[in-house]
Amino acid sequence: MQPNELLAQTPVLVTGASGFTGSLLVRKLVQAGAQVRAIARASSRITHLEDLPITWFRGDVFDPTTITQACEGVEYIIHVAAAYRQAKVSDDFYHQVHVGSTQLLARAVADQANFRRFVHVSTVGVHGHIAHPPADESYPFDPEDMYQKTKADAEIWIREFADQSGLPLAVVRPCAIYGPGDTRLLKLFKLAVGPVYPLLGKSKSLYHLIHVEDLAEIMIQAAIHPAAQGQVFIAGNPQAVTLEQMGRIVAETFGKKLRVVRLPAWPFFALAAVCETVCKPLGIEPPLYKRRVAFYTKDRSFDTRKLRDVLGYQVKWSEEKGLAETARWYRDHGLLRV
Repeated sequence: MQPNELLAQTPVLVTGASGFTGSLLVRKLVQAGAQVRAIARASSRITHLEDLPITWFRGDVFDPTTITQACEGVEYIIHVAAAYRQAKVSDDFYHQVHVGSTQLLARAVADQANFRRFVHVSTVGVHGHIAHPPADESYPFDPEDMYQKTKADAEIWIREFADQSGLPLAVVRPCAIYGPGDTRLLKLFKLAVGPVYPLLGKSKSLYHLIHVEDLAEIMIQAAIHPAAQGQVFIAGNPQAVTLEQMGRIVAETFGKKLRVVRLPAWPFFALAAVCETVCKPLGIEPPLYKRRVAFYTKDRSFDTRKLRDVLGYQVKWSEEKGLAETARWYRDHGLLRV
């Protein structure tokens, strides 16, 4: 469906608009003619969006006053905001950002007659390790850290609330988000162009990606497509890739050969546990996390056919094209030496 035809002059509220995904999303919404509103903390940088006609509400996404003001008369909400995984982030803060904000937003619009749809952005992390890949939207929840647990709690709550209240809802669970401007996968890119590319354990280390351009368009389709009502969508490319394949794409982008070295995983898990035990009480970022080690050892592969079968959406960015483009962006911005 064409967003320009449905979103022109329509008030749309985006949370997390100043972040990597949210920034691109609000640009696409503005291009579609929507009247974009956005919530951003007072400390959030928004200078990169100053060229856009966005109505900003500065405050915490779990602040009742901010939510009430931002939601008045809005017709769509795309709830992207999330708490960063950092040692200094408390369990309570994760709950406020993920669960508390979701509850406030949903209740604020549940009785608004002109409200059309709430797009709740969750994560495939709610599924945890995929014992029998690929997993679809019905796969059991098994979150492994407080970020994933509170994301799961928020999704469970809003789906139950929508059933009870009639709130129009669609849920999007993104796979690993990447693209120019993001740095979450930068360490992997650096290893791929380095002297050796370490892989832990003997698993395939399946990983599922979604380019930020595709994800932003999927979110918009989840908002406006009639068939998205009441549905959950795993947002990812059609196939998973292995970490070795990812490294090879990056290395070959610069004419390099990937040199894989396999190491046992258990010493890294043990070291990560020690790092977290020592560093977290001090509010210091551990040099190694258990979840970071798990990144190299667990399979996260998903069946994403529902995007095509229900939304009619075909991803535009293959892994080869997207990873190569991102690698060149890192190099051009001085983040990757090749």
